[in-house]
Amino acid sequence: MADQISQVPIRAPRLDRWSFGAAIIAALVLLPVATVVWLAFHPSEPIWGHLISTTLPRYMGNSVVLMLAVGTISGVVGTLSAWLVVMYRFPGRGWLQWALLTPLAIPAYVGAYALVDFLEYAGPVQTALRGAMGWESARDYWFPDIRSRGGAIVVISAALFPYVYLLARAAFRELSAQSFDVARALGAGPVARFRRVGLPLARPAIAAGMAVVMMETVNDFGTVEYFGVQTLTTGIFTVWLEGGNAGGAAQIACVILVLILVLATLEKLSRRRARFYALGRSERRPVAAPLGGLRGWVATLFCAGPVLVGFVLPVGVITSHALRSMDRWADPGLVRAAWHTLVTGGAAAVLTVAAALFLVYGVRLSGRALPRMLMPATLIGYAAPGAVLGLGLLIPLAWFDNRVADAVLAITGSDPGLILTGSAAAIVLAYAVRFFAIAQGACDSAMGRVSPSLPMAARALGRTAGGALGSVYMPMMRGSVATALLLVFVDAVKELPATLLLRPFNYNTLATRVYEQASLERIGEAAPAALIVTAVGLVAVAILARTQSRG
Repeated sequence: MADQISQVPIRAPRLDRWSFGAAIIAALVLLPVATVVWLAFHPSEPIWGHLISTTLPRYMGNSVVLMLAVGTISGVVGTLSAWLVVMYRFPGRGWLQWALLTPLAIPAYVGAYALVDFLEYAGPVQTALRGAMGWESARDYWFPDIRSRGGAIVVISAALFPYVYLLARAAFRELSAQSFDVARALGAGPVARFRRVGLPLARPAIAAGMAVVMMETVNDFGTVEYFGVQTLTTGIFTVWLEGGNAGGAAQIACVILVLILVLATLEKLSRRRARFYALGRSERRPVAAPLGGLRGWVATLFCAGPVLVGFVLPVGVITSHALRSMDRWADPGLVRAAWHTLVTGGAAAVLTVAAALFLVYGVRLSGRALPRMLMPATLIGYAAPGAVLGLGLLIPLAWFDNRVADAVLAITGSDPGLILTGSAAAIVLAYAVRFFAIAQGACDSAMGRVSPSLPMAARALGRTAGGALGSVYMPMMRGSVATALLLVFVDAVKELPATLLLRPFNYNTLATRVYEQASLERIGEAAPAALIVTAVGLVAVAILARTQSRG
C-alpha cells in the first residue's frame, strides 16, 4: 500500500496558463484601487492637512447624510412595498409588483433633471399655482428649494429603492406559511406578523439591499453635482480637475473606499448570526390575503407613489421634451454619442464576459489555489465608485501610453500618440473593471449548473480544455451568457463618473451628452439621449422581471 501511494504523482505548484490568466485578470481589476492607495500615500503635494481643515468635513458630512437618508428611505419603501405585494391582494397588485422595478431603468441624474424641470419656478407646478392663486412672483409664496440636499435625497431614493424591494420580495416569497400560521394562532395581527416574523427572517436580504443602495449613493455624481451638493465624489473632480492635485483626489478616494469597506463589513455582521432553515419539503409558501376597501386602496397608493416619482414623472417630462422638437433626434452629436455608447458598451460587455468565463472556467479546471484565491478579489471593482476607478486607471494608463509613445518615437521617428487614454480603450477597461462582478456571478452560477460528468466525458473523448468549454459548457450556458452581456452593456450605458474622467477630448457617450446638455440647462437637447438611456435600462428591468417570475 505504501508503494502504491508513493507512486501517485504529486502536482507540483506551478503557474499554468489558467493560473497566469487569473492573475492577469485580477491584477487589472485591482490596478485602479492599488493605484489610488499608492497615490494617496505618495502625493506630489502634502494637501491632506488642508483638506481636513477646509473641505473634507463638508464632503464627508454630506456623503454620510445622503447615505443614511437614502438607505433609510429606500429600506422602508422597498421593504413595505415588497411585503404588501407578496402578502396581500389589492387593486393593481398584478402590475405594481413589476412596475416597482422600473425606476431601476432611470439613472438618478436623469430623474434629477426631470424633477427640477417639473418643479422649478418656470415649471408647470409653480406656474399652475401662480395662475390659480393669483400670485405674481416667488415673494408671494413659499416653495421648497428643489436644488438642495433634500431634493437629492428624494431623487436618489426614488431611483435606488428597487434594490431593496427586489431582495426583500424574494426573501418574503421564500418564507414558510407555517410560521405565519403559528403567529396568527398566537394572536398576532398583521403588523405584529410583519414585525416579529417577516422582518427578522428577511433582515439579511434587506440589509444587503440597503448596503447596495448606500454604495450606489456614494457613487452618484450627476445628481449631487446638479443639485450643488458637495460630496466625496464631487470632491475628487474638484481637487483633481480644478485643483490639479491627483494625490489629494486619491486621498479623498481612499476615504470613499474606507466607507465602502465599512458598509460591506456592517452588512456581513448584520447577517452573521441570521439563519433561516426550511421546515421540510412539504412547507407552503405564503398565500396573498385579500385586502379590500380603504386599506386595499391605501396599499395601492403606497406602492404606486414610488413608481410615479421614480419612473412615470421622469419619463413623462423627458418624453414631452423629446417629442416637442423632433429635429433633435437627427442631431449629429446625438448620433455620434449613440455610436460611441454602442461601441464602448458592446466592447466592454464582450471583454468582461469573456474574461469572467476564462476566470471561472480556469478556477474549476485547474483546481489550483492561486486562481481560487484571486477570484473573490475581482469583485472589488463593483464596490468601488466610478470616480475612484477613473482616477485609479487614468494615472497608470497615461504613464504606460507615454512610455510606449516615447519608445515608438525613438525607434521609428513618428509619434503614435496616446493609444489607451487618447481613445475609448480606457473607458472600455473601466467598464470591464466596474462590472466584472456581474459577469462573474452570472458565469459562475451558470457553470455550476452543468453536471461535471459532461465535460469529463468530453475530455475522455479527446477534447481539449478549450474544446470542452466550447462544445459542452457554452451551449448549456448560452442564456446566462447573453443575460450577462446585456446587463453589463446596460450598466455601461448608464455609467457617468468614470466616463467623464476617462473620455478623450470631445468624445461623448449618451450619458455624458445628457450630463453636458442638462448642466447647461438645455433639457430639451438632453431629452433624446436621456430617453434612449432609459429605454436601454428597461432591458435590464425586463431581464430582472423575467428572472423573478421564474423564481
